[in-house]
Amino acid sequence: MTHALREAIRRYTERHADASGVARTPVKGLYLVRTTSTGELRHAIERPLICLVAQGAKQVTMGSQTLTFRAGDSMLLTADAPTVSEITRASGGAPYLALALDLDAAVIAALCAEMQAAAVHVGPALRFQPTDAEVADAALRLVTLLERPASIPVLQAQLVREMHYWLLAGCHGLSIRQLGSPESQAGRIARAVEILRKGFTAPIAVVQLAAAARMSPSTFHKHFRTVTSLSPLQFQKQLRLIEARRLMLAKGLKPSVAAYKVGYESVPQFTREYRRQFGRPPGHETLQARQAHGVAPGPP
Repeated sequence: MTHALREAIRRYTERHADASGVARTPVKGLYLVRTTSTGELRHAIERPLICLVAQGAKQVTMGSQTLTFRAGDSMLLTADAPTVSEITRASGGAPYLALALDLDAAVIAALCAEMQAAAVHVGPALRFQPTDAEVADAALRLVTLLERPASIPVLQAQLVREMHYWLLAGCHGLSIRQLGSPESQAGRIARAVEILRKGFTAPIAVVQLAAAARMSPSTFHKHFRTVTSLSPLQFQKQLRLIEARRLMLAKGLKPSVAAYKVGYESVPQFTREYRRQFGRPPGHETLQARQAHGVAPGPP
């Protein structure tokens, strides 16, 4: 990882990072991260992405797999999957710095056609490699573009496409190809995942998801777990719990209100599953949000 890329990420995040350390950018799917503290667990269901670690270290768990990514590594996630991440190396003088880019299936499909690269399935959805020099160079030019806003509408598409090209041509290429094929195993499961993402607050039958993936229910269930590490029902539950946590932290909603908004019919069930997932009762989040905004605590 180049010094120039690290400094470009540092400059942009120092000016634009929010309270959580994330700096969203005008380039669709591109965001930069700057964190000075360690230890906080972050639960999320990520979309397929590439993350280039420029400084510090981060540990990510998906299912039974736990990997540590350090400066110079690029982390690849090739499925919509639940992850638990923790920054393990960061400080005020040397913050954790990273660049993340959502992978665009349409761009990948077009490039694979031009490169005559067939889709293949090559194992786990979470993996890492030392960042290829060409990928780091393309990332640097993409971040540098952010410092010249007038150029972004003109140049962003070709720079994002170039970065996808170097990813396909480099060490992550075999793993990324499957994202460009809607009929690959990952592509079929992605269609079902999108249905879950859009309608997770309502009951969804597995047969409906299997039909969207063009699989029998039993085959779908097996492949869904292989790709995401969860069953469809567990995946929906994760979506509900993560969204409920966001509502309580960002908007200060009471646990009972958040539970009903995300589709729970039983608040005690929500409380049990929330505590099991995050290790603390949901009321803790409401209290934390109210304290952060200077609001007196209220009843749960």
